[in-house]
Amino acid sequence: MHNIATRLVPVLLALSAGASWAQTKTGTTVGQFMLIEPSARIAAMGNAGTAVLDPIQGVYYNPGALGALEKPAAQFTHSFWLADIRVDYVSLAIPTANAGKFFASVTALNSGDIDVRTVEQPLGTGERFSVSDLALSAAYARDVTHRFTGGVQVNFVQETIWHSSMRTMTFNVGTLYRLTESGIQLGASLTNFGTSGRFSGRDLAIQFDADPGRNGDNGSLPGQQTTDNYPVPVQFRVGLAFPHQLSASSRLLFVVDAQDPSDNSEHLNLGGEWTWKDAFSIRAGYQNLSQHDSELAGTAGIGFRSTLGDRALSVDYAWAYHATLSEMQRLTFVLGL
Repeated sequence: MHNIATRLVPVLLALSAGASWAQTKTGTTVGQFMLIEPSARIAAMGNAGTAVLDPIQGVYYNPGALGALEKPAAQFTHSFWLADIRVDYVSLAIPTANAGKFFASVTALNSGDIDVRTVEQPLGTGERFSVSDLALSAAYARDVTHRFTGGVQVNFVQETIWHSSMRTMTFNVGTLYRLTESGIQLGASLTNFGTSGRFSGRDLAIQFDADPGRNGDNGSLPGQQTTDNYPVPVQFRVGLAFPHQLSASSRLLFVVDAQDPSDNSEHLNLGGEWTWKDAFSIRAGYQNLSQHDSELAGTAGIGFRSTLGDRALSVDYAWAYHATLSEMQRLTFVLGL
């Protein structure tokens, strides 16, 4: 275990070493809501989830995690996001005997009503608008060998601002490989790889005068503004997970991810989890280490596992620091079916 760690951890650090020289492209992509991680368990560990063998909460970070699924399970996550934005996530995972493992999820974001303000009317025009985002996902994975799993995921993405919207498709691929019998995992994934998106809708309608210097023509011709095609935020991740059994009733899990986003600088996420009797967990982590001008830093959380009748039930909570705005919180429920 020590030899593997001494070889692979420097690789992860090297992937993030270019952060000080990289030119970021913050604000150049659409579909930013797809970067809101829907797992309270992994979010509490600094969002270092690429190598975490969690066949339902880990799918967002790496579709290959789905390959470890043994029983059907459902997940619900509610995120208390910035500026009172609400983000809800529901997923369902179902294994089959010979055809592999299947997964579906729905992500919905809603801003609530927002006052329309202009330069002339800074206190509000009396109108209100809202922002709503939707992502529908389907994934498939299988365990290729007892050590190697792979998965793919397709996502339909829609962003709506008042009466205008953008739609696009994205794809995720990922693999997990167990390096040792003690459970050291190496994971890699490419997420949100897909087409660009362009906004359209009646909010982009305008009236214009084709020849302002000419009298007698129609000065209020109907027209339509167009926006550029904007890319989605592609994420490349590679990660390691190191489990360590402390005793018969307690264990540790250390995780580290190197992440290379298309719209920001390279960075590291890292964290850990202590679990007692498979019933109670304490977690902590740090996200966006070495990222330029990051507003994020420490994370923490707890988790409880029990049974509901003959079904397994887990409840996880995560808190994440934000430098300028209020901190972010997530609550996740997972029920075995």
